[in-house]
Amino acid sequence: MRNNRFFTSLIIILSGVLSVSCQCSVNSNGDEEKTSSSNIILEEDFSSPLSPEHWQVEMEGHGYGQSSVSVLEDQLVMDTKAGVTVWLKQKLQGNLQITYKRQVVMEGGINDRLSDLNQFWMASDPRNADLFTRQGKFDEYDSLQMYYIGFGGNYNKTTRFRKYQGTGEKTLLFDLEDKEHLLAPNHWYTITIRVKDGLITFQVDGETFFSYQDEQVLKEGYFGFRSTWSRHRIDDLQIVKLD
Repeated sequence: MRNNRFFTSLIIILSGVLSVSCQCSVNSNGDEEKTSSSNIILEEDFSSPLSPEHWQVEMEGHGYGQSSVSVLEDQLVMDTKAGVTVWLKQKLQGNLQITYKRQVVMEGGINDRLSDLNQFWMASDPRNADLFTRQGKFDEYDSLQMYYIGFGGNYNKTTRFRKYQGTGEKTLLFDLEDKEHLLAPNHWYTITIRVKDGLITFQVDGETFFSYQDEQVLKEGYFGFRSTWSRHRIDDLQIVKLD
């Protein structure tokens, strides 16, 4: 009996050590992958104001007097009358996974509108080494090379995945319009974007919305939160390198 208690205690201790040293993520096939702390590229809980060194805010019309991007109650809040992009000013490359939580707020605010939980990633400007030169208007980004997903766009009527070619062409890869792939008010979504050996996947609350094998995958670029005329709360951004 004493030996059994010893081995039980040892198993508990070892399990605790393993849970501290790694985190598990689920890929598009439902298989678990272990991510060691050494693979973490960035973790951001928005517990302090946005640093201009690390973040670039591009807001259309400077907000028309009714817009703001701020950190409130340990969350990034984009509360804007028109277009807005919040870029992470850290270039990403290779196989990686981006995870974050996001809510489209519907509480009667001046900009509250159920629409446009959008994002850019692997973004670059073929004509300018400095990506951060725009003012937040959506068509200003047409010349970029990047991936774009508009979740609940067009007044929450469409969810679309596009690849911007860097020439003005915006290739439509997928277009969903059913209710199951549109937004719900005030729901905290967990968004997961994966780039792994050319396979691009986009998951919402663990469900794969899009999976695309890109034969000409974009291997580096920048990530940005994107929206227009709405209010969004964002938290717990994590970016990890995938082997």
